[in-house]
Amino acid sequence: MTAQSSLDALGVEEGYEDAMGKWRRAPPETCRAIAEAMGDADGEPSVLVVRQGTAQRLSSPAEIILEDGAILRIDNAALPRNLPLGYHMLRYWNSDRDIRLIVSPGRCYLPEPLRIWGWSAQLYALRSSRSWGIGDFGDLRRLAQWSAKELGAGILLINPLQAAAPVLPQESSPYFPSSRRYRNLLYLRIEEVPGAAALRIKLEGLAAAGCALNKERRIDRDAVFKLKMAALQHLWSHFSGDCRFDRFCREQGEPLDQFAVFCVLSEQYNSGWHRWPADYQHLHSPAVARFAADHAERVRFYQWVQWLLDEQLARAAAEISLMQDLPIGVDPGGADAWAWQDVFATDATVGCPPDEYNTKGQDWGLPPLIPWKLRRAGYEPFIQTIRATVRHAGGLRIDHVMGLFRLFWIPKGGDPSAGTFVRYAAEDLLAIIALESQRAKAFIVGEDLGTVEEKARKQLADAGVLSYRLLWFEDDPPENFPKQALAAVTTHDLPTIAGLWSGSDLATQRALGLNPNEDGLDRIRGRLAAMTGLSSRAPIDEVVERTHQLLAESPSMIVSATLDDALAVEERPNMPATKNDRWPNWSLALPESQENLERSRLALTIASALKRSGS
Repeated sequence: MTAQSSLDALGVEEGYEDAMGKWRRAPPETCRAIAEAMGDADGEPSVLVVRQGTAQRLSSPAEIILEDGAILRIDNAALPRNLPLGYHMLRYWNSDRDIRLIVSPGRCYLPEPLRIWGWSAQLYALRSSRSWGIGDFGDLRRLAQWSAKELGAGILLINPLQAAAPVLPQESSPYFPSSRRYRNLLYLRIEEVPGAAALRIKLEGLAAAGCALNKERRIDRDAVFKLKMAALQHLWSHFSGDCRFDRFCREQGEPLDQFAVFCVLSEQYNSGWHRWPADYQHLHSPAVARFAADHAERVRFYQWVQWLLDEQLARAAAEISLMQDLPIGVDPGGADAWAWQDVFATDATVGCPPDEYNTKGQDWGLPPLIPWKLRRAGYEPFIQTIRATVRHAGGLRIDHVMGLFRLFWIPKGGDPSAGTFVRYAAEDLLAIIALESQRAKAFIVGEDLGTVEEKARKQLADAGVLSYRLLWFEDDPPENFPKQALAAVTTHDLPTIAGLWSGSDLATQRALGLNPNEDGLDRIRGRLAAMTGLSSRAPIDEVVERTHQLLAESPSMIVSATLDDALAVEERPNMPATKNDRWPNWSLALPESQENLERSRLALTIASALKRSGS
């Protein structure tokens, strides 16, 4: 096999067309480094993905063990067209090797007609008078009730809620989770934990200290973590058991056990797993089993915390459909990377190439899944991740959805400009998403911004995945947006309306030395002025109102507005290519409390405009 054919077999691309239409050839040393990070593909296929109702030949007669335990004998070497949807096991008669058989509907859940609107919220930033320095699931439930019952909203799009490691300092980015399968304990409303009412007096001091954190706009996650952990440990010491907790542990099974053990090891060594003693660095080592047995009570505590989070999230989801957000990857030192370290590449990271608005490119520091190893694992890491994220969800936004087709790999320690793309089995991954979407009755939105191939967009549309259309990036007015889409003005990585219109966002980028695309930002502002018909002297509230009136004219199935725009916030939630010592990424609370948000004339005006879109 030649070097190029070996790269082709691994999915490593020799170059790519960037966002400006320029062909960029990957340096040979980049391709070699990425191939080495992936390892040599070996082993026979261990998974077969088919669409229900399609013909599929087999190499010989076989038997199928269905998900429910029933057994089908296949004498004619062809799969039945009427196989039930699900995850089955295929075994050829002349082999003792099991092959995972995934039968997919081929299209994601998409109710008709779907014509709704909703807020896009950074939950951590949404603080009420009852918050302990950070927005929580109690605040989410209140936002859901207000939005659905008083404003006629049909959806809430929220930032990723996934778990950070239980160590200090706390990770601030929701897109750098320790695990994509479990949730962040900072979002717990302590007063709603079972037993909290009886212990109210003993928790009053912690609650007062937590509420005092609301005085500062910058969120102090470390302080929140200390207070909530102290409260949870006190409540746990008085917890006498609950059959719902026992059922949750049984249903979650081994993955929850593994996550909880990871949490205990993390707090024991106050670090990611790479810095643990060697005996603990591998999940299935005898030392880890002994550690779990010796620390069974603490392991149980972290299982209990996840049950509390699941219960509180379910109560919020009962008020309105929640659209969860799936990050593209995980912390290399976190729980998922520890559990599935044999499937992740440790000598490469994921990012994006230079584009019109991030001229230096980005390295997100996330380890990529190795395509052939993911397939050899029967796609189990991917299945668990999707299933966990659509739990209690009416919708799912997949961040950087082109990662289903190809991801931009950067050799460890390299510059983003020297990276290249690696291809994935998109048909298989979309088939799994469609199956989990149908089972959860959750529609799917793909964040298809940046460098996206047109054939990928078509494949997403054919699978029933909604596109993601932003006013900032579209030359056409919203009335010309596609129907099968979520339409919005901006997103967390881009300027707010106030930041763009006032020029403060550009000024911030200049001050931070980010080499902003000033011409691009000027074009966006010019298009906004032309579409709204407003002069450069128009007040920001008027610009925000008129912009959302235009957005309401979109035929797209979903339209959304950010809470930042509802309060005319100038700062964006995240400034790409900056560290937190230079910009408070993911750490700025909304400038007004949730109570004041509910009385905001601008928020009510936006809701009134967008409600017509969903009527």
